[in-house]
Amino acid sequence: MNEDQDELIPPGPLQEGGQIVDHRNGREVAIRVRGLRTQFGDQIVHDHLDFDVFRGEVCGLVGGSGSGKSVLLRTIIGLNYPRAGTIEILGTNTHGLHANALTRLQRRSGVLFQDGALFSSLTVAENIMVPVREHAGLDEETLWEVAALKVAIAGLPADAACKTPSELSGGMRKRAALARALALDPELLFLDEPTAGLDPIGAGHFDELVRSLQKSLGLTVLMVTHDLDSLMAICDRIAVLLDKRVVVGTMDELLKYDHPWVKEYFNGPRGRAARKEQAAVDGK
Repeated sequence: MNEDQDELIPPGPLQEGGQIVDHRNGREVAIRVRGLRTQFGDQIVHDHLDFDVFRGEVCGLVGGSGSGKSVLLRTIIGLNYPRAGTIEILGTNTHGLHANALTRLQRRSGVLFQDGALFSSLTVAENIMVPVREHAGLDEETLWEVAALKVAIAGLPADAACKTPSELSGGMRKRAALARALALDPELLFLDEPTAGLDPIGAGHFDELVRSLQKSLGLTVLMVTHDLDSLMAICDRIAVLLDKRVVVGTMDELLKYDHPWVKEYFNGPRGRAARKEQAAVDGK
């Protein structure tokens, strides 16, 4: 038998927050989802979904096509309204929050949407200034200083600040979108397929950047991805959308989780190749 499949963990009752094994250990929960139900017409995407993300961790979110990964992320950040359940962000229940209170809470989060979602008619610096101008009330000179700082933090050359998205490579656009997501110095960072469309080297560099920023800025990161290399390289735990709910575990736990989709995804040829490559990196 494959050593990764020894002592399989059978599907069964999960620990609090959808965990295979309880990893709370007194840690503060940054995102707490309970009994979530999202629905569009007759289509139920999530049902009775429980999910916790701990402060200071990088948590990956994966699932099959149509399982609702991006829907879950958008619901957590308040762009979709759930049919049932509760969502707590940084200790605050988001249900029924007054608009001003919700805005203050959302300022503590940064979001990198799929494909970056940069404003095509604005330069990188102007894109970064949009949330800062809206929420911080800074003068123009300070706005430019903030933009320059975020450009540098995202690993972009200084002259990228005055370029429009169309003048940037795919990898640079991702970094520009990350710079904008960090514009308000958030505590939470949400990433939706951040390495999609990048070549393996560019994706690896972006992963390294995210992990470096997470450590240096004390960020909590929730990352929707299908990139096995990213999951291996930077995620502390991984949440898998299965049967309209979430199962959360470390890579080792998920490798032993006895569910057909999980076994195929993590123990298939691509999963084995990604683990082998990461083991080589770790061994250097």
